[in-house]
Amino acid sequence: MLGFDTVNSSPDIRSISSPLLQRRAALWGALSWLALPSMAAAKAPVSESWPHALQVPGGVAHLSLGPAPQRPTVHAGEAPVLVLGDMIEWTALVGIPLAATPGTAHILVQLPGGKAHPLSYDIAPKQYPQQQLKVAPRTVDLSPEDNARYERERAHQQQVMATFSEPLPSTLRMQVPTPGRRSSSFGLRRVFNGQPRNPHSGMDIAAATGTPVLAPLPGRIIDVGDYFFNGQTVWLDHGGGLLSMVCHLSRIDVQVGTTVSTGQRLGAVGATGRATGPHLHWGVMLNRAMVDPALFLAV
Repeated sequence: MLGFDTVNSSPDIRSISSPLLQRRAALWGALSWLALPSMAAAKAPVSESWPHALQVPGGVAHLSLGPAPQRPTVHAGEAPVLVLGDMIEWTALVGIPLAATPGTAHILVQLPGGKAHPLSYDIAPKQYPQQQLKVAPRTVDLSPEDNARYERERAHQQQVMATFSEPLPSTLRMQVPTPGRRSSSFGLRRVFNGQPRNPHSGMDIAAATGTPVLAPLPGRIIDVGDYFFNGQTVWLDHGGGLLSMVCHLSRIDVQVGTTVSTGQRLGAVGATGRATGPHLHWGVMLNRAMVDPALFLAV
């Protein structure tokens, strides 16, 4: 639930399929005349097998851009897209919004020195289940004062979510921020006090108040705050438009501008904001689209 209601490395050969290996081998042979320094400069992080590809609303598309001497620039609408790989094979990792309509979608690809061109891909339908929740009436039917607060917070968080920075992430395999049972899955169509609201845009993990909450990937703290819906919240920037958020915290142990490593403490589980009990809401955003955090996990 969003509050507004809603480095560089070489490819790991074990993560590349045989046909792609053959293609890479052929392309390396064709480009062997290039100077080694130029090839080293073109190296970039690779996605390994994370996030898992799932071309549905709330999923992630892996779109091959082919070879190019420099990293292509890609946009999904107005949002820049994370592009990883190297001069032999670039891949766009596209976060698909939960509100996306199944069918054909497009990104805009621009090669260095070339013209931008559209690249299409298909989004398959996915039916998410529905969940009925009972919460405090004031968190569903907002008073004028609460609604004004919500609007201010929404405008602020939209600025936070537009973050796109470098360096790009060197790995996309995430660690679960806190141990516990997954009490509410991504994409649930949520009904609060009988009123339909936006689908659940993260993963809920049931845990006792005070349980440590840890960084899922290295990153920089770009926002902390106590929000009407999300309660005490921390936003992390992992680079390249990949962001994560942890919400409903009972305490926050980091400050804006702090750089954290995987597993470093961010705060503690709580029940602040619109929550039915102690739990962690964990959200992952890619090119300004909330996507399923489970796609970034090994299991």
